[in-house]
Amino acid sequence: MFGLTFEKLLIIGVIAVFLLGPERLPHYAAQLGRFVRSVRDFANGAKDRMREEMGPEFDEVDWQKLDPRQYDPRRIIRDALSDADPFTEPAATAPVVARAGVNENSAYLQRKRKREALGTGEQAPFDSEAT
Repeated sequence: MFGLTFEKLLIIGVIAVFLLGPERLPHYAAQLGRFVRSVRDFANGAKDRMREEMGPEFDEVDWQKLDPRQYDPRRIIRDALSDADPFTEPAATAPVVARAGVNENSAYLQRKRKREALGTGEQAPFDSEAT
């Protein structure tokens, strides 16, 4: 969680003991405990409210399927570019991926044509105002 290991948390705790001192440490530890309890109660309340609003469907939801850590950006892009309807059953064949057509007026192709049009020994055009 947040890149914190047990050793780092232990070091933070030791530093807190030295900075706060033995007089104030119990007070701040109690405040931390209340904060953690309130966050836990808030999360449980949100879950209970969601269960109330969704009804029996709440238990049927596959929460692992909605986990954003499982998504592969390559698959998302492939699915977005696919011509297949995502709401139909997958076919046994490989998905058809839409490909962009070649733009004949692209700057790359224009530059390539100009380079090919130059004769041997002829210098490329130079624009003195471009530099």
